[in-house]
Amino acid sequence: MPKRRGKSGRRISKEIYVFIALIAVSFALLVFSTRSLMANFKDAGLSVFSGARSGIHEITSFVSGTILSISELSRLRQEHSELLERITRYEQLERSAAEIIQENNRLREQLGFSQESEYRHIPAELIGRDPDNLFSALVINKGQSSGISRDMAVIAFQGGVQALVGKVIQARTYESLVMPLYDANLLASSRFAISRYEGIVEGQGSPDAPLRMRFIPKRARDEINAGDLVVSSGLGGIYPPGINIGRVSNVSLREYEITLEAELEPIIDFSRLEYVFIIKKNERNSFSGSTFPEETLPEETLNEEIFPKEIFHEETLTEEISAEESFSQEPPYQEHIND
Repeated sequence: MPKRRGKSGRRISKEIYVFIALIAVSFALLVFSTRSLMANFKDAGLSVFSGARSGIHEITSFVSGTILSISELSRLRQEHSELLERITRYEQLERSAAEIIQENNRLREQLGFSQESEYRHIPAELIGRDPDNLFSALVINKGQSSGISRDMAVIAFQGGVQALVGKVIQARTYESLVMPLYDANLLASSRFAISRYEGIVEGQGSPDAPLRMRFIPKRARDEINAGDLVVSSGLGGIYPPGINIGRVSNVSLREYEITLEAELEPIIDFSRLEYVFIIKKNERNSFSGSTFPEETLPEETLNEEIFPKEIFHEETLTEEISAEESFSQEPPYQEHIND
């Protein structure tokens, strides 16, 4: 009996050892498997928090960048507006500088003419027009206080050429009225610069209409061409001789008339007229530098004053009538010279 108990005790102790060993192995396996799970949970947590942190950073960066962009855009708009205003001011300054340069050039031109002119004169500036006057009067800023009186000749320097503007018809204390060449009431004794034939220049009431030169001797028809220069003759005592008036644009002859009539384009562009010079007369009513005798006629009638009888004497009219009779045997003659 004791022998059986020893064998069973040995068997039980082996089973206990085996059981303990299995428990140890299971515990070891359990320990190793639990550590791996904890590591995965840790990595997963780190990944989640890292992603959230990156998202929050991106959002905050976007918001801050948007706010900065809006403020930057507002600043750029303000700078753009300031630059546009500055450019506008620069453009205005540039235009002003260009206008000042042009004005300076014009004044230099007028000053040069004033210093070189052979006539004693009074410079003046055109300050307006008088539409209520019976004449197409120009208003200048000089009057009796500057020595201006009625019937003084007015000239201008334009485009490098001096030319006749008109005459003073009324002198006030500090301003005067000037009757321009294109006025229908103004008559000026004139002659062709080359052929020296004389006539009377008159206006047609508009600065856009050509001037008319009338009472040109018929025998001058072969010596007058388009573009010929017409100047003042100096007869009548108002206008000095040799002042440019205009150039021939057309010449016409009617069979029933004994004189020619020419249309002139005035030298002066009245739409651009700014400065004028009023020519002074000396005590003998002649002009400084003038070599032509001046005659003073009564002021009662304008036609007698500017249309001297010396232009057409009776002998001249007789010659013209005889010439007309000789031409009457020929076919009617009409001549037009155009530009």
